[in-house]
Amino acid sequence: MLTAPNRVLTLLAAVVVMVVGFANPAAAEPGEDGGQNLTVRQALDKALGEYNDAKGRLDKSVADQTVLTGELAKTQQRLTELEATAGTVANAAYRGRRVSLANVMLGADDADSMLHDLVTVEYMLARDDKALREVNETRKKLEQQQKDLNDAIANQQAQLKIMEANKKAAEDALRKAGGGGDTGGAPTGGKVTTKPVARNPDGSFPKESCSLDDPTTSGCISPRMRNAYNEARLAGYTHYTSCFRSGGGGDHPLGKACDFSANASTFVNARATGADKTYGDNLAAWCVANAKNLGVKYVIWYKRIWQPSSGWKSYGGDGTPAGDHYNHVHLSMQ
Repeated sequence: MLTAPNRVLTLLAAVVVMVVGFANPAAAEPGEDGGQNLTVRQALDKALGEYNDAKGRLDKSVADQTVLTGELAKTQQRLTELEATAGTVANAAYRGRRVSLANVMLGADDADSMLHDLVTVEYMLARDDKALREVNETRKKLEQQQKDLNDAIANQQAQLKIMEANKKAAEDALRKAGGGGDTGGAPTGGKVTTKPVARNPDGSFPKESCSLDDPTTSGCISPRMRNAYNEARLAGYTHYTSCFRSGGGGDHPLGKACDFSANASTFVNARATGADKTYGDNLAAWCVANAKNLGVKYVIWYKRIWQPSSGWKSYGGDGTPAGDHYNHVHLSMQ
């Protein structure tokens, strides 16, 4: 039988265990970024980051091509019109029928009529010369637009090769980690509620560092991660969340990842079920639907991983609710 002091000590010890358990939510992913999977995770991060940048450059190039094609058609139409006018001028000059100052002076009856005709001829010659110059300038413009269009198409082909190579690299990394297979039952139906984040002129994402205060810990967070966190809150996903953590590999120490608990108040060491599972499904679907706007690199939830290069695939965890991501949605940003 425990004495009163011993009962007090036992109770205090239990409280300490409970407090430590709830105060250390980062432990929801034990060993996720370390051990033998560290190299695999780094390879996955690199491949998907490069894939996203290449996809951004491809999308920008396709948009440029659409604009260039329209401008090219307008320039070609204008050139056809100008060449018809210029042909008339050139034909008149060739046949000796183009008016000249000398002809006017020789054929004038008096000084007044000669002055009037000289002004008229000067205007007509200037008009004809302007038409000929515009033809040349329009031809040069057409040649440059065609070159720009060819460059855009070549750029697209280059970006497609980069995307294909990085898609393969990401799939290889997943397979090495025990995942990467086809999977059914993945979350769907997410709604787009966000606006596109800033991009570089070529369509890629600007480099970011861990430069802002993390609202979930005492650490730091990147601007795009902070934006995604805020947007998720605005969309109604307000359950317990933890972002920065030091040590290990992956995106958490870089401030580019957050773990969104399925449970409202903490990470539960069990598979999410019922309302918690529905919450995680909806959040994961929202992350996917807004991936392009936010700059999402990948999403992990319920032993599945979504990548922009190949969609939802199976995820090789460690057999625990946290390691298999049964109790939280992991969001990694570009």
